[in-house]
Formats: sequence, C-alpha cells, structure tokens
Amino acid sequence: MSQNRLSRGLGVPNARASVRVLFQLALAVAPMIAAAQTVPAIQYEKYTLANGLEVILSEDHSVPLVAVNTWYKVGSGDEVAGRTGFAHLFEHIMFMGSENVPVGKFDQWLEAAGGNNNGSTNADRTNYYEWMPSNALPLALWLDADRMGRLLPTMDQAKVDLQRDVVKNERRQSYDNVPYGRAFETILAALYPATHPYSHSTIGSMTDLSAASLEDVKNFFRTYYAPNNATIAIVGDFQRDSVKRLVQQYFGGIPRGPAIPPRPQVMSQPAPKDTFLVLEDKVQLPRLYFAWRTMKAFEEDDAPLDVAAYVIAGDKNSRLYKRLVYEMQVAQDVRAFQNSQRLDGGFQIVVTPKPGHTPTEMAKLVNEELRKLMADGITPRELARAQNTTRAQFLDRLASDLGKADRLNYYNYFTGTPDYTRQDAARYDRVTADDVKRVVVGYLGKPRVTLTVVPEGKRDLMVTGVIQ
Repeated sequence: MSQNRLSRGLGVPNARASVRVLFQLALAVAPMIAAAQTVPAIQYEKYTLANGLEVILSEDHSVPLVAVNTWYKVGSGDEVAGRTGFAHLFEHIMFMGSENVPVGKFDQWLEAAGGNNNGSTNADRTNYYEWMPSNALPLALWLDADRMGRLLPTMDQAKVDLQRDVVKNERRQSYDNVPYGRAFETILAALYPATHPYSHSTIGSMTDLSAASLEDVKNFFRTYYAPNNATIAIVGDFQRDSVKRLVQQYFGGIPRGPAIPPRPQVMSQPAPKDTFLVLEDKVQLPRLYFAWRTMKAFEEDDAPLDVAAYVIAGDKNSRLYKRLVYEMQVAQDVRAFQNSQRLDGGFQIVVTPKPGHTPTEMAKLVNEELRKLMADGITPRELARAQNTTRAQFLDRLASDLGKADRLNYYNYFTGTPDYTRQDAARYDRVTADDVKRVVVGYLGKPRVTLTVVPEGKRDLMVTGVIQ
C-alpha cells in the first residue's frame, strides 16, 4: 500500500496570511476529501448450485480483465493431532494436474492465454486465484473445475511424495533455517492449548508430513475439497448470463461431498498465567516477543485492538517506534499487530534491540508505554491517524478485481455477507479513544507469553519475569 506526493513552492509576499488562507481552505476541503474516500459498495450477486457450491459474481467493465478467487473452507485449524500440514500440502498438490490437465499444464495453458495464478493457506481457509484477460475466463473456470472434481483419480504416491518434499523444503526455508523462524510456532504452542485449532502453524511438523500416507491425503481431499465446502468469486469484465452458463456447465456436475466436520467451539480468553520462554537460534541479535490472547474477527473489541496496535507500533510515527528507534536509538525495529481470525485472536509486540542493548531493556520500555496508554489513553490525533490509515487500506484492497474477489470471499465466509466492506470500515470509524484505552487495559494488562530469541549460548539474555 503506497502513496504519491506532490510538493509545490508558492512565491507570495505575505507568508503568514497565505498560510492562514491555506489552513482555512484545508479545513473547508477536509470534509469533501473524507466524503470522496468513503468506502464504496461492491455490487454483487450470490447464488448456490445444487451441489452446494457458492458463487459470487461482480461485474466491472472498466478494464478488460477478470479475476477468479476460489475459497475452500479448510485451513490448518481443521487438522487433527498427528496430521498437521495437510491443508498447506494440498495447496501444492492442487497444482499437480488433474484428470484432463497433465502435470504442469495448468500454469502453461493459463499463462499462454495471458493469465496468472497462485494460492495460499492459513488457519481458516485455502484459496486459489487467477487473474487474466477477460477472454481467458472460460479456460480458468474449466481448469478450476477439473481440479475440484477430477483431481483424485490422478493422485498417486509419487505426486504426494514430491509435494511433501517441496513443503518440507519450504519449512526449512521459512521456519527452521531462517533467523527467528521458529518464534511464531513457539508462541502459538504457548498461547493456545494443545487442543486449540490455532495451536500449531500452517506449515505443519516434519514428523506429521513424513507420516502422511496416500490414503490419509485422499481422505482429507474427499472431506474438504468438495463444492459444498467452497465459494468461487468472479470479478471483472464478463457477461453475467454467459458466466452463469459456464459455471453450471463446468461445476454443476461435480458431486456434493460429505458433511463437513464441525470445528470445535473456542472461547477467547487470556492466557492463564505469565509464561516466559527462551529460544536459541543462529542470530546476531536477540529479539523480544510479547503475545496475548485477544478476540476473534468482528467481535466488539477487534477494531479497537487494531487501532491500539497501530498507535503502539503500527508505523514509524507510532509511540514505540518513535521512542525506541528514533529518539533513544536503542532498537533496530519494533512492530505490533492484532491477528484476529475466525475462531480466536492474538496480539503481539515484537522488538529487536540494537547491539549493546538487551531484551530486558526493551521489556522495560515497552511496559512503560503500555502503562501510559492504560493511564492516559491515546490522543485525538493518534486516533484520527489510525482511522485514516485504516480507511486507505480498505480502499487499497478494492483497487483491483483480484482484491475485490478476495474481499467478497473473506466477508462471505466470516460474516455471511459478501459485501460487508462498508460495515467493516464503519467499525473503525466508530472506535473512540475510550475504546482503545479499555482494550489496552482489558487485554494487554492480562497475563502474556514472553519469548526471548537469543544467539546460541546466550540464554542469560532471556527475559525471566514481568519487568516494571
């Protein structure tokens, strides 16, 4: 998300008067700018095929492009103990060809038509998406339908083994052999109980990936990769009646799958006690992590927690960044975020001290700023900056067909209403300074997980208690 700026000099004889006039003009224009930046509605149509596949259509003829975004309502949160990493493994297997699409041809045929594609997995869902010239839409729909309905007959041990090795290598590159790479899953395991859907990472464990049999993988596909567990969003330059015929032609004959296993009921609650962990790693500098259990997406406190994260360490003008990085120059970087998901949420603050400074120093400074927030709250300017940045992010997500398609799928799964963007944006506009103060006290004042990642042999740098 980026901005362009234009500066222009003004040669005027009375600078003070000019500044006064410009200030008055700015005050007059500000409401018009805010109105112009109101998050727009997305016109859409939603319907369901007889086999349970949800279809969301949104026409936009401004450019001759179209995006297709398919969400399967399965993520790492649906995996069972001993069989982690399956959802992410399937993100790879789904590109390995199907009954009518030989290995490698999915990418080749789509790219030859001027299109492109990718996929991603998280704890709540797996998605596959394409963007292309509008005349390539029939090809993309046929390719997606073939792997949804006709992948299983071609799935064999060789394909599973190949992609299993790819995922293992990805784990090495992103977790095991990268600085601080194991911190995230260490925090998850400490923050959530072992039976919690979010207590393990999306990548899965090496042991579980090695243990997965061909039949295990096939059963996972039969259970979750069915039309009654999927939604396809199509956005861009197309004719509605024509696309409806194509969707029915390609997807309508795919059999409905079995009933989807219900996810466990989760109660969002604070960690039961303060937990202090240390992780040795091949790093030059230690790093401090604070993590709290918070609230799932769209709950009352979710938006205020997002605003709190922005004020604490959301950008270079945030409290911790200004104090630790700019003013005191004791930290390399600092960030904060609220990670709200479909079933639960977590809040993190992450600080990397500069050489010569310690995680204990960082903990003391972070706690000082948190106590100030709990006592005094945030300023009107901080609240306005957070709300303006959030509004810009909403607009940025809707700037492309692909972004709109993903938003339609996201809101459909999380709220049941595909065009929930304006209601979502309104949550942030309603946040008050009192709301932010309340959630900082109510969540960040509760027990936390404190993880110190230290260079090998430097366990003495670990933060071992609550630093006042």
